[in-house]
Amino acid sequence: MLVLAMIERLGIIVTVAFILTRLPFFRRLFDPQSTINAGQRLLLVVIFGCFGIIGTYTGIIVNPVEDSMDRWTRVLSEDEAIANSRVLGVVVAGLLGGWKIGAGAGIIAGVHRIFLGGFTGIACGIATIAAGFIAGLISSKQKKNRIVTPQVAFLVGGFAEAIQMLIILGVAKPFDRAFALVQDIGVPMIIANAIGTAIFVLIIRSVIQEEERMGAVQSQKALRIANLTLTHMRKGLTPVSAAEVSSILYQEIPSLAVAITDRKQILSHIGDGADHHQSGLEIRTEATKYVIATGKGQTVGRDAIGCNEASCNLQAAVIAPLNRQDQTIGTLKVYFSSQRMISPIMLELIWGLSTLLSHQLEISEVEKHRALAKEAEIKALQAQVSPHFLFNALNTIVSLIRTNPDKARKLLISLSSFFRQNLAGATKNFSTLREEVDHVKAYLAIEEARFCDRLTVYYELEEGTMSSKVPSMTLQPLVENAIKHGLKHKSSDGKLILSSTRIVDQVHITVSDNGTGIGQDRLETLLSSPVASVSGTGIGLHNVHTRLIKMIGEESGLQLKSTIGEGTAVSFKIKVNEEMEEV
Repeated sequence: MLVLAMIERLGIIVTVAFILTRLPFFRRLFDPQSTINAGQRLLLVVIFGCFGIIGTYTGIIVNPVEDSMDRWTRVLSEDEAIANSRVLGVVVAGLLGGWKIGAGAGIIAGVHRIFLGGFTGIACGIATIAAGFIAGLISSKQKKNRIVTPQVAFLVGGFAEAIQMLIILGVAKPFDRAFALVQDIGVPMIIANAIGTAIFVLIIRSVIQEEERMGAVQSQKALRIANLTLTHMRKGLTPVSAAEVSSILYQEIPSLAVAITDRKQILSHIGDGADHHQSGLEIRTEATKYVIATGKGQTVGRDAIGCNEASCNLQAAVIAPLNRQDQTIGTLKVYFSSQRMISPIMLELIWGLSTLLSHQLEISEVEKHRALAKEAEIKALQAQVSPHFLFNALNTIVSLIRTNPDKARKLLISLSSFFRQNLAGATKNFSTLREEVDHVKAYLAIEEARFCDRLTVYYELEEGTMSSKVPSMTLQPLVENAIKHGLKHKSSDGKLILSSTRIVDQVHITVSDNGTGIGQDRLETLLSSPVASVSGTGIGLHNVHTRLIKMIGEESGLQLKSTIGEGTAVSFKIKVNEEMEEV
């Protein structure tokens, strides 16, 4: 019966355990990344010490002489002792907080027990302090677990109570009375306190693990949302991207509606109220304007939402800022049927999502700048023209003005056409193959005038490939490279072949010559690093190779084939595009 009576009193354990799990600093006992300060440790000592005192007062007074029991504790006579759960609170303190907190709680509960009197007062006080110290030492050995298992707690609780029985036998006087007491209450107290300690630890573990599980679920949801929204938010904060992201969030968050705004208007609204909270409307709610102005999120009710529709179900909302480069550029608004629906976990999720979306907007801005830098780099490469080429062309024209004015006039037209194509190439990324060939012809007209009869150009171009899109200023540098380096020392019979062929879904374009060729060692380095050009336009093979890869892809980079004394072939390939299919 004593066992049942003591287990009856374990209901208080559930209450205390639940209350403790509500204290933030108490939870930090189980977080290996956080620490608690001296003041918080002292507070824990007091809490568990008071828990031990409560265990004393809810105990059962036992008189081994009269063989009687009293269910409510009072000041004890010399013949009385207490069957109680005092050790339980002290043991839990040691298991959760270590030997310092365990011993401290034991001192509080133990000293109180001594002052209650009874022939076991001193023995029980000493045993209480020892129980807290022993439980703390055992806890320090459980390094793999932040919280000891219920099984370990059961054994430690029973062991601590057994130690108390031994101390009573060794310290309490007279021994006969102490022995009779241990016979009456020893087994019931060992069993009850072992069960109580296990239950206490089990409750704490369950609460902590449930919160961790919920946190893991929320984290998984946040990661899933991040994966789904990244593609859209990388495009920046636009009505299209906002509509896609709002739709995703509406499906993932249990809410009535989700909206995204910029600084002036609603970009999207998905869910209830979409008929009157329409995209494109100017922001009217003061709460949203406040969040945009201050960057501080708000939770608001029906009045702050400012909806004039009586039938509108949107009764509460969380308004979170969307930031980019420390500036609030919009808001994320999640609507609910009442403020009671906005739980702390839901609130944390929405704050987290606003931060996540803000980071994605930062990424979009970085990628935008990177794209602009890439475009600027390409434009710079396209616009390069060597002054040396211009001087040579002008000198050739000057020499022909007297001897052959008609040819000089044609060369001026070709030079004008060449520069016009250069300027056009600097303002657009792609040209047709036909435009590129016209550019090459304007260039060759000038070069052929200088080479006289030493150069013959062959065009082997399939008509079906002439509408294909290629990066602007691609062919002319390849032709120039062939003339300046391959055919430079060719005194006669110089040949330059420009060809284009469609093979399945690709167009292969090749510029080849029968010049001096390139050695294998030099051939391997031409594409890997830029080579300074003294006499050319400055757009070398490396630059063309880099532009092709950046603008089309790795598979479109230049391919070089060369044999000393037999010439060089430079080729690249592009995919068939829609314009070609129409032709």
